[in-house]
Amino acid sequence: MQRLELKWARGGRRRGEKCSTDKNKTLAVKGERSQEEDGWRLAGALGVGEGRVWFQLFATWVGFMSDELHLPSTAERFSRGLLPENPVIRQMIGMCPVLAVTNSLAGALTMGLATTFVLVCSNVFVSLIRQQLQPHLRILVYTLSIASFVTIADRLLAAFLPQMSLLLGPYVPLIIVNCIITSRAEACASKQSLGPAIGDALGQGCGFLLGLVCLGFVRELLGNGSLLEHRVLPESWPTALIMILPPGAFLTLGLLIAGVNWWDGRARS
Repeated sequence: MQRLELKWARGGRRRGEKCSTDKNKTLAVKGERSQEEDGWRLAGALGVGEGRVWFQLFATWVGFMSDELHLPSTAERFSRGLLPENPVIRQMIGMCPVLAVTNSLAGALTMGLATTFVLVCSNVFVSLIRQQLQPHLRILVYTLSIASFVTIADRLLAAFLPQMSLLLGPYVPLIIVNCIITSRAEACASKQSLGPAIGDALGQGCGFLLGLVCLGFVRELLGNGSLLEHRVLPESWPTALIMILPPGAFLTLGLLIAGVNWWDGRARS
């Protein structure tokens, strides 16, 4: 009997402790809620906002502006494309036209200008619609927009420079699959406003044009002894036929990259 009374007393004390603990937790939660409500009332009185909605909008705007501040500016985008992120010398992308059409300086200039035109138009278009781009459709949108501008460039070239259009052959339509244009649309135009997108396109386009012109200059000069179909070297100067053939393209590109790397290492040291 004494054991039952003792057990009942202990159980009652435990139940009482549990009730008091639950009561304390309820009071603590109510206190936290009242403090939170008082805090939002104070924030509204101070002019910060009337509630969580305004605060969340403000935080979202601050985060967006901080992301924009961390992205490169228009001048930085342009300067990076010339040499630090040059598509030909540094990134080594878009190699098909680099090796195929640089046996003459005129072909290199035409291909570089056509690619720059498509690159600028594509970046402008993607930057203007970047808020409406859907993640699962963005590559399709890039490809369709690039194809449209490549068609315009190809038709203009065929209308005003028919001989050059025949000389370049299928390499102008192949600008559609040039990874330089798609990569810049994804890396810059889809994330920044119109100014940086144009600067990036001009920088990358001029860098690509610079690489093509360097190869075309060396290959035509040493292979034919001429520049833009005008004789430069004397007739007695021996020409290297290999320079206007595919092996000459690989050789010239390798020497160009080696020379730039040597100069860069010397400048750093």
